[in-house]
Amino acid sequence: MKYRSVYDIIGPIMVGPSSSHTAGAASIGRLARSIFGRQPSHVELALYGSFAETYKGHATDVALIAGLLGFDTDDPRLPESDRYAEEAGVEVVITTMEAVPDHPNTARLRMKDGQEEMEVVGISIGGGKVEIIELNGFELQLSGHHPAILVVNHDRHGVVGSVTSILSKEQVNIANMKVSRREKGELALMVIEIDERLDDRIIEEIRALSGVNRVLSMED
Repeated sequence: MKYRSVYDIIGPIMVGPSSSHTAGAASIGRLARSIFGRQPSHVELALYGSFAETYKGHATDVALIAGLLGFDTDDPRLPESDRYAEEAGVEVVITTMEAVPDHPNTARLRMKDGQEEMEVVGISIGGGKVEIIELNGFELQLSGHHPAILVVNHDRHGVVGSVTSILSKEQVNIANMKVSRREKGELALMVIEIDERLDDRIIEEIRALSGVNRVLSMED
C-alpha cells in the first residue's frame, strides 16, 4: 500500500487518544454540521459497533459533539465539548445501539433546529479519515476532501441537466457526481463534489430551478 503523506499513517493533528475514534468522530460531526448548514439546537447521537463499545474511553461522544459545535480535531476544547454544548443551549442525547453495522465505527446523527430536521450517518475508516454514507435515507459516499453540493430534487426529466448546465456556464469543474433515488418519480438526490466552494449566487440560481426541492452545501 502506498501512502501520500505521513498523516495517512499517524492520522491528523488532533486531541487524542484515537485517530479513528476521536479525530474521526470530530470530523463526522463537523461534516454533519456543514451539511445541516448551522449549529443544531437538538442532537440525537446513535453509536454503533466499536463506537458504541469504546466511546467513553476514546472520547468519541465528546468528539462528535465538538464537531457539531464547529471545533476542529486539534481544538483544546474538545474534551469538554459537552459542557460547551450545554452553555450554547445544544441538547444532546446519546444512545448505544446493539445492531451490527456494515462498518464498525458508525454514528447516526439526527439534528434538529426549529422546524428543520436532518439525519446523517457517518463512518470513521481509520487515520482520521471519514465518510458520510447516508443523508435522510439516501446513500452517499462523501469524504469531505472536496466541497460539495447536495441537490434534493423531483425525479423527472431535465433536472440533472439543468443543474449541470449552470455549473458548466459558471465554469465549475465537477470532481465527482452521483445521482440516486428511492423510487421512480419521487424525490432524488444529486451529490456533486467540486474543486472549490460555490459562490452563493450560483447556489441560489440552482435553488430557483424548476424541480429542485432543496440545495445543501458541504465544506470542511
